[in-house]
Amino acid sequence: MGALEQVETGKQGLIISRNPATGEVLGEVREMDAPEVRAAVERARGAQKVWATRSVKERACSLRRFRAVLVKHSEELCSLIAKESGKTRAEALTMELVTTCDLITYFCKRAPEVLKPHSISLHLLKNRSSYIHYVPRGIVGVISPWNFPFAIPIGETVMALIAGNGVVLKPSEVTPMVALKAKQLYDESGMPPELFQVVTGRGSTGAALVDAGIDYCNFTGSTATGRKIGAACGERLIPCMLELGGKAPAIVCADADVDRTARALVWGGFANQGQVCASVERVYVHSAIYDELCEKIIAETSKLRQGDPCSDGVDAGSMTWEHQVEIVEARIKNAVDAGAQLRSGGKRYGQGLGFEPTVLTDCRSDMEVMKKEIFGPVLPLMKVADEEEAIALANDSNLGLMAYVFTDDRKKGQRIAERIEAGMVMINDCLIVYGAPETPWQGIKQSGIGRTHSDDGLRDLCQSRHVNYDRIALKRELWWYPYSDALYRQTSTLLKWIFR
Repeated sequence: MGALEQVETGKQGLIISRNPATGEVLGEVREMDAPEVRAAVERARGAQKVWATRSVKERACSLRRFRAVLVKHSEELCSLIAKESGKTRAEALTMELVTTCDLITYFCKRAPEVLKPHSISLHLLKNRSSYIHYVPRGIVGVISPWNFPFAIPIGETVMALIAGNGVVLKPSEVTPMVALKAKQLYDESGMPPELFQVVTGRGSTGAALVDAGIDYCNFTGSTATGRKIGAACGERLIPCMLELGGKAPAIVCADADVDRTARALVWGGFANQGQVCASVERVYVHSAIYDELCEKIIAETSKLRQGDPCSDGVDAGSMTWEHQVEIVEARIKNAVDAGAQLRSGGKRYGQGLGFEPTVLTDCRSDMEVMKKEIFGPVLPLMKVADEEEAIALANDSNLGLMAYVFTDDRKKGQRIAERIEAGMVMINDCLIVYGAPETPWQGIKQSGIGRTHSDDGLRDLCQSRHVNYDRIALKRELWWYPYSDALYRQTSTLLKWIFR
């Protein structure tokens, strides 16, 4: 059962959203065309001009009311997220709603300080001074994925709004109902309704958004689509943030706590059914503890309770999209055909898109499962001779979003982490750093450009403008016309003295 289908009503397509675990129809949305998208951008632009005149503290006050409405409707919201995405209600609550409410809280508190003008002390031109001030970019286009249909788009929206921008969100066609619910709750909070718009549709709607006169683009999705978005933004000189694919390695040192590491890797590989850009996608284990760790991981995996994500006591819910399930099945088959051992899971369950958490051992570095993104509940493990081999293999990838290191030696863990080619590295834990809004979420290589979260991520949603002024008023500056030989000789003497 696919997560969505399209029907034609005249010239206008409809997207039908279904519960991927049961096939239940949740609703339908229209596929909006380019004129509709442009009209949404213009509505947001009109409201943004007024919104930008408010102080950052005033914006923060309004967004706290939005947070209050989210909390009030938390049960209803978590239920919808679980139904449309297939993640469990516990994951909908913690990974989606709690992280978003905390992000709102953090930036409402920090933004006035982060976005206030700051001075630059000039080291040479002492009669002058400079400062940087931050101005909203205008309209931020957010194109969001289906794996976190609430936390990613609403987190990005909140940051853009508190920076003074308007937002037009194009949610994934796989999970549009969550975005529309978020818009409904936004309106209920008393925020300016035109300031935040939602446009629904497939890729053509996203392309229309980039072409509709936005001032900044925030895209989260695949590397292939990210290249297209980046090229389109480049043609229009639109700055963008691209958070793309990941193939996160985990390096397990010989001195790692085996029990803790096993539990961390099982959660890091299977949370949200492995549909996280930062999921553990390849594990390099020191030969000294390889066999023991494999058995612990298999034992921990066997404890996971699978079933309807909306039911109580379920650890592993459903995958979200039929196409992604097919990719996962192909990755597993390729690995087993190449000699990997299927130790747990490996197949669908239930009537929908449920897929068993899968453990593969005896993997090799040349296998597809160790090289290509899986984006599903598959944990492939490989034995390595030492940490040097593990580091080399971890860096042998065109992707560089997240990486993990497990060791009982903190200093060694930091040394290894600093050698890994990834935008972020966690030591002795997985995934959770996304829930720390003060830290940057960023990739290198083909995992993206730019960053979200953190003070720098908030400032990126503004234009930073430089103002230089005279501290001491002079009637004439030495470097003005007319030039003179005396000034030349004096400057030459100063050059040799200052830069001696």
